Amino acid sequence: MKKDKEIHNGGSFNTGFVFGKKNYTFMFIGMAVIALGFILMSGGGSEDPNEFNDAIYNFQRIRLAPALVLIGFAIEVYAILLNPNKK
Repeated sequence: MKKDKEIHNGGSFNTGFVFGKKNYTFMFIGMAVIALGFILMSGGGSEDPNEFNDAIYNFQRIRLAPALVLIGFAIEVYAILLNPNKK
């Protein structure tokens, strides 16, 4: 029997992690990209509530930040589907 398997009522169960180190690395990168996107989306408010600030419509908040969030989610999907045992 392998070291990471355990016999339980006639069946074998794998007691190791579901994902490999490579998967977790890509998951961390994806989470960092998503967090960066949300950080870039924040801010842009006006100090005076009676005055409108056009900074909320700049490229960073309208195009770049949502694109980073979507790219981060795509990285997360790739990390989940990645086969760590493939060489």
